[in-house]
Amino acid sequence: MVDFKLEVVVLPVSDVDRAKDFYTKIGFREDVDHSGPGGFRVVHLTPPGSAASFIIGTGVTDAAPGSERGVHLVVADVVAARAELVAHGVEVSEVFHDAGGVFHHAGTADRVAGPHPERQSYASFASFTDPDGNVFVLQEVTVRRPGRGDYVVYSSTADLEA
Repeated sequence: MVDFKLEVVVLPVSDVDRAKDFYTKIGFREDVDHSGPGGFRVVHLTPPGSAASFIIGTGVTDAAPGSERGVHLVVADVVAARAELVAHGVEVSEVFHDAGGVFHHAGTADRVAGPHPERQSYASFASFTDPDGNVFVLQEVTVRRPGRGDYVVYSSTADLEA
């Protein structure tokens, strides 16, 4: 079967410079900032450690600014990732898990405060928005499910020695 790899998510924003400042402030790498004729502009940004990127710009999407919902950014430690974003001035929800224990519901339905009690991989979350209101979800993944690029995230060198 042919590989279909997610490469780019286009985010609708109203102010490209404001959005670019926001994303670079939280550590996204600027890969491209290209302006073309007629006001066309594309800014390509990559989150730290990600193989996939985001594009913002003018003339790159007709979606309403702030209409993207639920782009997931996978992190090894949702508590630490939340703290890092807060340190950069981002308003981030408290860490939560879903009452059903599998995946979070839309909005804030069935959220339970705190990480999953067993820190089960894929089960702890936090959310934040960019300046336009595009919603992002941090999802803690420490052990990948089979077929998902199997890897384990170790929290310390002691884990490697065990």
